[in-house]
Amino acid sequence: MNVHSSSSAAALSSVTADARRARWAVSLLFFLNGASFCAIVPRYPELVESIGLTKTAFGLAIGIGPIGGLIAGLGAAALMSRFGSARVAVIAQIIASTTHLAVYVSGSWLWLAVSLMFAMAADSITDISMNAHGMRVERRYRRSIMNSYHGWWSLGAVAGGLLGAASAQLGLPLWVQGVIGLVVFGILAATSLRFMLPGHDTTERTPVAAPSAASGAEVPADVAPSGFRIAGMSLRALGLVCALGMVLVFAGSTEDAGSTWGALFMDSTFTVTPFVAGMAFVALQGAQTIGRFTGDVVVDRLGDRTTARLGALIAAVGMSFALLVPSPITAMIGFAAAGWGVATLFPAAYRAADDMPGVPPGVGITVVGWFARLGFFVTPPIVGALADALTLRYALWMMPLYALGILIFSGVLSTRSRTTGPSRAAD
Repeated sequence: MNVHSSSSAAALSSVTADARRARWAVSLLFFLNGASFCAIVPRYPELVESIGLTKTAFGLAIGIGPIGGLIAGLGAAALMSRFGSARVAVIAQIIASTTHLAVYVSGSWLWLAVSLMFAMAADSITDISMNAHGMRVERRYRRSIMNSYHGWWSLGAVAGGLLGAASAQLGLPLWVQGVIGLVVFGILAATSLRFMLPGHDTTERTPVAAPSAASGAEVPADVAPSGFRIAGMSLRALGLVCALGMVLVFAGSTEDAGSTWGALFMDSTFTVTPFVAGMAFVALQGAQTIGRFTGDVVVDRLGDRTTARLGALIAAVGMSFALLVPSPITAMIGFAAAGWGVATLFPAAYRAADDMPGVPPGVGITVVGWFARLGFFVTPPIVGALADALTLRYALWMMPLYALGILIFSGVLSTRSRTTGPSRAAD
């Protein structure tokens, strides 16, 4: 056994039972968060047809939804500080499942847009707080496990996508699917709370000793108490966090392209059944699931920056191939390549933001998560307008452009592998 394997085994054996239970509880919440909303995605063509929406109008409704997340997400850090990340994550997830029912029964464009806005508001708080609690558990494990959490989210998204596709194929009324989701997902979310970590969210953080003036020690710029600061961060730390957020703008836009437009692309471009139409989204999330469950090992070896750049290239090449040679099979291959390519980016950005020196607990994750919602807000109306002006096939050429954005901003991620030293943003 090599040194790395020995140290990994030693770290695993030192993990306490409550940390193991908390890891499964957080993983369950990630799974439910993915399944609850993504079960709606394969029913989008049915909603569009029943309401009578153009692609521009539908894209605008999808784009308005994240406004709720942009607004509500700003309050996540304060909520976690007062109530703890575990309680906030679970309660917000139950609220999200409730608002998903309103999406299922939308009868007009306004109803759909408002329902999505409330759903995204609850989802943004769940997203930020469950990642924050996941970081607490990762610190107890003393090794990377964040990718596995997001792997469970993707697994939930696949399960939800399959549930929605099967329900569409069987003709299950939308409201029935919504009620089933509310009851099942809500009960499971409430159950997970009892197994999460107790105590304050700063419990697992290593205290940083403040050097005294008499010691003569140099105070790093990011932790010095003086100087102009925003939300407790120096301008340099804020700039790095915003750059991490831009990575998620493009990663989130890539994921959104699969969830918002995947089924519509299959339905409008090819002659396929409702179940097959839902497979574009399932392909993206399925490949992303594999990428995330294997991502901790890859990131430990290559570092976040190299992993991100390789993934962006794969996403760009795969989706370009699908759009140049369109068929149901190549479409699923292209969406799968996009999903695998961005698989590790959310865990990498959240970890880097939460570990960044000079950033108060919860603030880094909140800012980065806010940027991700910005991508969900901006891109759907653009793609929808392009689809009406051209076709959805040509509009989805935005996806290779998202990959280019990831390549540009991935420089803020660490070049270090986690087996040779601590990961940190921006060397």
